[in-house]
Amino acid sequence: MRLLLLAASLGFAAIGHAADDYKFGPDSVRKDSVPVGKVTKHSWTSKVFPDTVRNYSVYVPAQYDGKTPACVMVFQDGGSYLNEKGQFVTTIAMDNLIHQKAIPVMIGIFIDPGTVPNADGKGGRSNRSFEYDTPSPQYATFLEKELLPEVSKTYLLRTDAAGRGIGGISSGGICAFTAAWERPDLFSKVLSHVGSFTNIRGGDVYPGIIRKTERKPLKIWLQDGANDLDNLHGHWPLANLQMAAALKFMKYDYRFQFGDGGHNGKQGGVDMPASLKWLWENTPPAPPIVATTTGGK
Repeated sequence: MRLLLLAASLGFAAIGHAADDYKFGPDSVRKDSVPVGKVTKHSWTSKVFPDTVRNYSVYVPAQYDGKTPACVMVFQDGGSYLNEKGQFVTTIAMDNLIHQKAIPVMIGIFIDPGTVPNADGKGGRSNRSFEYDTPSPQYATFLEKELLPEVSKTYLLRTDAAGRGIGGISSGGICAFTAAWERPDLFSKVLSHVGSFTNIRGGDVYPGIIRKTERKPLKIWLQDGANDLDNLHGHWPLANLQMAAALKFMKYDYRFQFGDGGHNGKQGGVDMPASLKWLWENTPPAPPIVATTTGGK
């Protein structure tokens, strides 16, 4: 209760549901009149994170024509965001919102964390915490040098930051923020669900760094709940309140949806349509493609 009062006193959106009592709205439900996008599954062996392999999926809306560069939304823990029977029904929301023209035509890239395979090729060690919780540019480099170019071999993607967003849950949430913070030339929009801005690998430094760094051209949606985690790494609700306060102090374009839920995607999943519409509103069109020519003497 004290956290909810603190959030309200700071001007942040406090949600008054009973604990985790979040229900999907109409934009999160399949409709016969709405075209369904296509999802393809792939795997990738990384050089930026050596010896790791990962699965990823690409969502392409029915409205993509292959002629106009599409916006891009990258999700960490991609399998969770793709599961239409789970807490996030992301592609359903994207289908509905693109059909309504409430968000631009966009391609979704849903990436799972890397795994270091065992010698026998069966199972392996997850590289998730190293990739997601470390405050460094390495994950942004992985996207820039590997995954985005790979997807671009098949689909015409926007290359400007205004046409790219990135999101994730828990450690994937801080990962999304880190990628955009380190490389605002690559991503301009951040979606963080119950983000782990705690001391798992030093991520609790962000509120202080935000306050002492010139404002970056980022638009940020944070979500957390008063009953989120409290453990040896830190206190998730307080960490997200600190993040929101720092963003407010530095006059960022941000939203903080603070509810009463726990460490899950229930509120974030229900809010997915609203968060996508807010993040992508007023997105400028893709810059013109400049033709390049080569010549010789």
